Amino acid sequence: MASSGAASKEEDVPGDIVHEDLVLAVTCHPSQNLIASGCIDGSVTIHSFSASEKIKLLRTLPHHKKSCRALRFSPGGKRLYTAGKDKSLWCIDTETGGIRRKIKAAHESAIYSLLVTGERFVATGDDDGVLKLWDMRSKSATMELKECEEFISDMIIDQQQKILVATSGEGTLTAFNIRRKRMDLQSELFDSELLSLAAVKGEQRVVCGSGDGTLNIFHWGQWGNISDRFPGHPMSIDCIVPITEDIVCTGSMDGMIRAVNILPNRFLGIVGEHEDFPIEGLALSHDKQYLASCSHDQRVKFWFVGDVKKEKINVSKKAKHSNQTKRLGTAAKKMGTVDVDTSKLVFTGVTGTDRVNSRLSPVKFDNVLANPSNLYNNADGKIKIPVNGVYYITLG
Repeated sequence: MASSGAASKEEDVPGDIVHEDLVLAVTCHPSQNLIASGCIDGSVTIHSFSASEKIKLLRTLPHHKKSCRALRFSPGGKRLYTAGKDKSLWCIDTETGGIRRKIKAAHESAIYSLLVTGERFVATGDDDGVLKLWDMRSKSATMELKECEEFISDMIIDQQQKILVATSGEGTLTAFNIRRKRMDLQSELFDSELLSLAAVKGEQRVVCGSGDGTLNIFHWGQWGNISDRFPGHPMSIDCIVPITEDIVCTGSMDGMIRAVNILPNRFLGIVGEHEDFPIEGLALSHDKQYLASCSHDQRVKFWFVGDVKKEKINVSKKAKHSNQTKRLGTAAKKMGTVDVDTSKLVFTGVTGTDRVNSRLSPVKFDNVLANPSNLYNNADGKIKIPVNGVYYITLG
């Protein structure tokens, strides 16, 4: 079950959706402001969301006996596919909540990942590395291959619905030709597990998130080895969502959601966070304005990402290390206020307290030089600066 949070007027994003259990997966409807969440107790919820209205719980689906690990809407949005640890695969009518199809023993082991390849076509990957392709009008899987020794962590497919690419916990990327029902090519074995996938650059590149915090980049069709790599995440990259053809958002075990430009590889900043809880899933709204995230704090949060594409990259200069902690969009607004003294900066906001060494200057702050009256002394002798614009100050 989940409670419906009020819209957050201050940040101009939908309010949080608070669940009673851990949320493992989220997915957004392709044409409406609807979001489905899969929980560790097996329940699936569907909410409507808006930045100006209260979030509404439309229905709760209790059909999974164990955790719901993956769920996706069909391309037209009429169907919701869900899969879970109980090895079952379900097709739900989005409008009525009725069951269109159920396969209780879709795999011999728990299903880990799911990909919708058409209105009635679904791919599933399990804990033992088995990949299956389903036509939901048929009684059994239309394709079954085992080319991996560990769990299938993520999958994507090209626009022609021909080549399916999957990552595995063993540290391989595998390309399958689903029309010919065979494996095309498998990468070399990486030292770290591969956990997440995204296609960028008009499907010319594929970005893989790894367990060691590195983004591995492949040329599409050249699956033997990577063409580039971008380290820098402090912990594993568990999920990736493309925002534009050049920018992806990554969800990491450290609880941070980062915007990353691909080729040139640059951190753009932090889009959102769940404090110290790992990011389990990310989903982009149909209008590409909001990014939804879920974590072990039992919340689904929304972050405004409509302006992320406006971030500029200067290829003639080296990447700024400060961009790894720079806040973008909603994350910047949620920082709250700033207390400044001679030794440290203390950010006091919705998400807790971060300390930054004052020697790092100039430092970005908001609405300071435009309105000096925003600088005032507190009883403790510190200076408080409201944060809501972008200006530079230098600490002496």
